[in-house]
Amino acid sequence: MIRKERILLVDDEEDILEILSYNLANEGYDVLTARNGVEAIGIAKEKYPDLIILDVMMPEMDGMETCLELRKEDSLNNTVITFLSARAEDYSQIAGFESGADDYITKPIKPRVLISKVKALLRRSGETGNKELDNLVVGNITLDREKYLITQEGQTIILPRKEFELLGLLMSKPGKVFTREKIMENIWEGEVIVGDRTIDVHIRKLREKIGDEIIKTVKGVGYKLTA
Repeated sequence: MIRKERILLVDDEEDILEILSYNLANEGYDVLTARNGVEAIGIAKEKYPDLIILDVMMPEMDGMETCLELRKEDSLNNTVITFLSARAEDYSQIAGFESGADDYITKPIKPRVLISKVKALLRRSGETGNKELDNLVVGNITLDREKYLITQEGQTIILPRKEFELLGLLMSKPGKVFTREKIMENIWEGEVIVGDRTIDVHIRKLREKIGDEIIKTVKGVGYKLTA
């Protein structure tokens, strides 16, 4: 039997959990729910969801803290995380990406639109997982698709999914300048509202982990890998 794709909904509002659970279950997903971040982490570590949809404002542990903790779990490296929040400010969305989220969706949103976004996120995840399992080596960096990790000068670096995909794209053609449009097309498929700010956040976080000098900015165009 083929395993259903599993989604964990995390929100402290019971009516939202009920509405979204009903609609996602009708689409054939295996739906789990949690009412706070602490509960969500426990369920995620036990059930390994394919996608986690997180509210930001929750008791005990808010969504940002929850996302940070989830990203510390190696067993959840392949789990897609998106926020679903009424907070639409730019700084809230940027904070969401800073915490390791793959997307940020704002409320209110119609269930059918959310389902469309969920399908896009899971489809992208599946396409990434089905790529040829080979290694990319550029300079002192090795990207291992099968183990989903980076090695640099003997040190292992674990990256969240989008950072891993972004680095993989840049490493696929060292020296080639990838425009912002091409990066969005390959990594986010136009699903993320924040746009250029999203790319900037992920590039900055990559530079913090692998070195400022490796990824170069081509002003007004995009980015390239020079290692």
